[in-house]
Amino acid sequence: MNRRAFMSLLGGAAAAPSALWPLAGVAQQGQAKRRVGMLMNAAADDPESLIRIAAFRQRLNELGWSEERNLRLDIRWGAGQSERFRRFAKELVALAPEVIFVNASAIVAALQQESRSIPIVFTGVIDPVGAGLVASLARPGGNSTGYIAFEYAIGAKWLELLKELAPEVTRAAVLRDHAIAAGIGQFAAIQAVGPVGIDLSVIGMEDVSAIERAVAEFARGRKGGLVVTAGPFATNHPALIATLATRYKLPAVYPFRYFVDAGGLLSYGPDLKSQFRVGADYVNRILKGEKPADLPVQAPTKYELVINLKTAKTLGLDVPSTLLARADEVIE
Repeated sequence: MNRRAFMSLLGGAAAAPSALWPLAGVAQQGQAKRRVGMLMNAAADDPESLIRIAAFRQRLNELGWSEERNLRLDIRWGAGQSERFRRFAKELVALAPEVIFVNASAIVAALQQESRSIPIVFTGVIDPVGAGLVASLARPGGNSTGYIAFEYAIGAKWLELLKELAPEVTRAAVLRDHAIAAGIGQFAAIQAVGPVGIDLSVIGMEDVSAIERAVAEFARGRKGGLVVTAGPFATNHPALIATLATRYKLPAVYPFRYFVDAGGLLSYGPDLKSQFRVGADYVNRILKGEKPADLPVQAPTKYELVINLKTAKTLGLDVPSTLLARADEVIE
């Protein structure tokens, strides 16, 4: 080989890698993104939901999933309306995501009507077995699994906390969402407490005007309090319910801290932001090949007690020091 031919070959070999680099970059940028759907119970401007979604995204990033690189997240907002759940369930299933993340029983049911093959990961579901969403907690079967909001026994704790916070209360109205089967289970658990000496009645959470009238009517009696159970209506109207309780001087216990942030007196329940993080763990495992049928439905490992001292003062309540000592957070 003469010198000119050798130099030409050497130059071509040296140029070859740099010529291939842009192509490799294009291939990396153009890799198919894994598609994840999300259907939320709340409205798109709900600040608490936005915080939870941020926690979900952060955990996915920690696990190697980035919307800039290898993930597409399609989010829809149900705003507590069953018609929107059904419509967006159809829409998301048509997009053929690899997994759909949700936070309400009614949303899981709507999605299961559309697909029994696309994996579903849920949080915020109270009784997935009773609602027919999974076969059992240990072996869910089918295409759905996730994390329950709490077990029914927590209802007894809500009533005990109401009595501890306001010992003079002898009547309690349980605000229950008739639209979900779990409303019955929560009320049954509260009824089972019995010995605390509080007469119970029920206020249905169906529409704004009805609940306003019912709370006003209940407040005409003496020594009353409220226990607010979890459900779609309550999720989308925390400020309304907290305002009614304060307006009518009714001590109230709530299932989640966002009620306290909205002006409610006391909440006892799971940290919902942490549930979105662990929900991201299940999404990650499914994207990596595991089946929802093989992933057990899990319960929260920690519950938080949050007290709003400003509201307590408005209601003329002196919060017991023993209760304050147990609180995870006190809002002043």
